[in-house]
Amino acid sequence: MKSVHGVPVYGVDLDAETRCAHYDSDRDVVALRFGCCDSYYACHACHEAVTDHEAQVWPRSRFDEAAVLCGVCGATLTPEAYFDAANRCPACDAAFNPGCRAHRDRYFETE
Repeated sequence: MKSVHGVPVYGVDLDAETRCAHYDSDRDVVALRFGCCDSYYACHACHEAVTDHEAQVWPRSRFDEAAVLCGVCGATLTPEAYFDAANRCPACDAAFNPGCRAHRDRYFETE
């Protein structure tokens, strides 16, 4: 566990902006909150590596709550704000990895 802007983030080999052993490009700067344990992880592979339970995505019924942490500035975003952010943090303009959209279903309940 590493404290990132005062928020506990779990993962493997985390840096100060939430990059991990699995995703460590300059744009891999978000941590995502999982519904099963209500905790932030750098990625789905980190959750799998450091927990003893199966991952559960963030439920649609909680989309009004923060579930994404910007590792650059510490802003927290609801899933909808994250989806609408056009791959940039709305608070600090840090670039987010556009490839994350390809596996949104690993983190958020979809219809």
